[in-house]
Amino acid sequence: MLQKNNSIFNPFIKKIACLVFLINTSMALAQLPGKMDAICSGTPWLDQNGKIVSAHAANIIKDNGKFYLFGEAHTDDSNAFAGFNCYSSKDLYNWKFESIALPIQKSGKLGPNSVGERVKVMKCSKTKEYVMFMHADSITYKNQFVGYATSKKITGPYQFKGALLFNGKPIKKWDMGTFQDTDGSGYILIHGGEIYKLSDDYQSVVEQLNPNMTSGFESPTMLKKEGIYFLIGSHLTSWERNDNYYYTSNSIKGPWISRGLIAPEGSLTWNSQSTFVLPIQGTKDTTFMFMGDRWSFPKQASSATYVWQPLIVSGTSLSMPTYQEAWQINIGTGIATEIKTADKIIENTDIQIQYTGNWQHSNNEKPGSESKSDEKDASFSIQFSGQQIALYSYVGAENGYAKMVLSDKKGKIITTSLIDMYSKSPLSTPVFRSPILKKDDYKLTIYVTGERSNWSDKRKSNYGSTGNFVSLDKIIIN
Repeated sequence: MLQKNNSIFNPFIKKIACLVFLINTSMALAQLPGKMDAICSGTPWLDQNGKIVSAHAANIIKDNGKFYLFGEAHTDDSNAFAGFNCYSSKDLYNWKFESIALPIQKSGKLGPNSVGERVKVMKCSKTKEYVMFMHADSITYKNQFVGYATSKKITGPYQFKGALLFNGKPIKKWDMGTFQDTDGSGYILIHGGEIYKLSDDYQSVVEQLNPNMTSGFESPTMLKKEGIYFLIGSHLTSWERNDNYYYTSNSIKGPWISRGLIAPEGSLTWNSQSTFVLPIQGTKDTTFMFMGDRWSFPKQASSATYVWQPLIVSGTSLSMPTYQEAWQINIGTGIATEIKTADKIIENTDIQIQYTGNWQHSNNEKPGSESKSDEKDASFSIQFSGQQIALYSYVGAENGYAKMVLSDKKGKIITTSLIDMYSKSPLSTPVFRSPILKKDDYKLTIYVTGERSNWSDKRKSNYGSTGNFVSLDKIIIN
């Protein structure tokens, strides 16, 4: 992403003891969550302990029959390095927290008051070691370089080795990605389209294969199908989403041909930014899964979510023409299937929904009606019977943070979290989906917090919401 203006950030967490908070975030459960049966984009995900999955700018590798997810941990008050988390899963739906694979270092690079981003892990074909790469930087984003760490065990702990060297010097760039080719060769991808080949042990760079070929082109990621390489990147808009685009080539050395956008223009890549593409290879097909982030400054720990979507790859064409709110992947066959499960749809005007405070109910140029409020502590609630509930909102430029509370029939809180309803590209979308619970009676309550997502970058450009509205389109109960 574009370098951020650190003047708006609060000071870094005062003590390393706060690390516990980094993973615990604002979502907490009074009971362990149920299982998920699909990949659901744009909604909070929970690990086996009921804590929010914190793994942004991530990648996934498959090892010994399991998928391992590595990503940035975050806090709600700083962008300073808070560690890189590792999760595991057998199905890509349910995630187990494994470890803080690389914690805050005692001093120096990736120590207190530093920046660590874009973590990626690959298993070296030659040494069988696991090598982690990242953008390391000062808190002011003025001393950036590509760093690396190693571990004999996939879950870590990883030992930070410092800067990755090319011709004896660090690669002083920020947004980066990785790619491992079918022959086991490893590559570092840099913003602007730069590509570097790693040494056999993945611990240095031996060659620059592609020079800077365009301005911007952040969050680079690559995939390969039938001998064609696809290089994806985003524009420079800080944490704001934009229309990601891609290039193709018959050789990783280029030449590269610009092919356009990967999602419909104006969708802002379904309100996300690319971070990685995971090939899910099965006996009948290979699904290429786009992994994107929805950033939510300043509540990056509490409210930032993920967008994972199956890509359509045909010849030199790469696309995500539709947004799949929930979809399944057969790990054995590699076949992806969109699912639509809606046993009961409750519109925002239904008498089952109880509103308190000042709410506006309208049809303003939307496919359906909408209820919204920006009055702090205004709320709506619904009592329901079932196993799962999903909340749909008209996300938009004037929307802010909502607080969600899900409780059982005795009033005991099952889960609570913050929900970010801001989006530069407006649409109706699920913003919360509960785990699959025991069939019973529950109550969902949503509150207006009076807060919103806002930030600026080093160019003094302002981004984010212009209002604190909380919106309700409909509720779906299964």
